[in-house]
Amino acid sequence: MKQNHQISEALRRAIGYLKNYDGPEVRIMEVCGTHTHEIFKQGVRQILSPEITLISGPGCPVCVTPAGYIDRAVALALDHGVTVCTFGDLMRVPGTEMSLSEARGRGGDVRVVYAPGDAEKLAAEHPDQPFAFLSVGFETTTPSSCLAVDHAIRDGLDNFMLLTANKTMPAAYEAMKDSTDLFLYPGHVHAITGLSDIKKMQAEGVSGVVAGFTAGELITALALAVKKYGEGEPFYINAYPRVVTEDGSPEAQKLVSQYMEPCDAWWRGIGMLPGSGMHLKKAYAQFDAAVRYALPEGVGKDNPGCHCGDVLQGRCRPEDCPLFGTVCTPVHPTGACMVSSEGACSAFYLYGGKK
Repeated sequence: MKQNHQISEALRRAIGYLKNYDGPEVRIMEVCGTHTHEIFKQGVRQILSPEITLISGPGCPVCVTPAGYIDRAVALALDHGVTVCTFGDLMRVPGTEMSLSEARGRGGDVRVVYAPGDAEKLAAEHPDQPFAFLSVGFETTTPSSCLAVDHAIRDGLDNFMLLTANKTMPAAYEAMKDSTDLFLYPGHVHAITGLSDIKKMQAEGVSGVVAGFTAGELITALALAVKKYGEGEPFYINAYPRVVTEDGSPEAQKLVSQYMEPCDAWWRGIGMLPGSGMHLKKAYAQFDAAVRYALPEGVGKDNPGCHCGDVLQGRCRPEDCPLFGTVCTPVHPTGACMVSSEGACSAFYLYGGKK
């Protein structure tokens, strides 16, 4: 009970500090889409001083997946007869001509799965049918895609593939560092990668704090960040030490480095970020759907009225988009930021944005 009282008292002080803060104006970018939604759900925005501004950044993997990737997935399903397996968030993301949901309506075999391993198991059960898992995500989910390839090799499968759009966060930090005063770093990403990337950012003069996902963890991380920011020197803080360690997960890092390597990647709304993607090494090209089916490159075309790109870069709030809440809603989404359960537009629509 004493420990619980101490925790509650510390949290009370953190809330009071954030609510009454009257120091220099500070902009904090929560890079992670899960952070954006949790901050809204837990009412964290409502306790912040007017001097503290939160910016929703590009850390939603579905949101930054370009239309051209959806076009490739649609081509696999409709033109090449491949069974496309995907997480549900990708189903309604718009491509140039159609979404995966629309491709399924036109006869494409598109299935929602809950893990890359589910697609690998389906391939093992149906050896005469090609299967491709849409591998979209950051450092947190990339290891599971590599593990599925590892199991496909173990099981002797030649009908299982990935269509990769995996991305890494350091390039996003670099691209966004001038749009914010400090970062709220995603705890689950750094549970994999460790602290080396954010130490590098500190050496470049960029500050930030690694945060967990509960209300208490988020409030504590924000209070630490704001207080440290007032000291005027670049810093990093690991406010999620129960999960994030200095070296991260060497096992996950080893698995990814065995099967994948860095590549240039196109981010929806941001553009090409050199070295920010991960794709399969040439030694595993038989598991690369883009290689096996010679899928053309291309970034596709987004709806010209959609402001997702500006939202992802912190240049505008979702409500500033003329489509927000009218043409574009979670029921009938126009842009990826409304489609995704981690998207900023989805969060602002569901919970309302007051700051």
